[in-house]
Amino acid sequence: MSSFSLYMIGFAVFIGGLAYGAFLLGAPPTYIAVGVVILAGIGIMSATGRTRTRDVSPDGAVGETTTTTTRTDV
Repeated sequence: MSSFSLYMIGFAVFIGGLAYGAFLLGAPPTYIAVGVVILAGIGIMSATGRTRTRDVSPDGAVGETTTTTTRTDV
């Protein structure tokens, strides 16, 4: 199972708990549905950001992304 799917399963459980709590507190179902949709969108955006794959170099090794600057005033 990929990291993305594990993250989304956990986030879905979190959203379900919040929705059930809002239901028990007597929140209107429309507000609960809107909250679920908003939280699901936030979950998808954060899951894609956290589970990004690393860059692969041409020789097949996985490396970190670095920024190189060149001095031209020397």
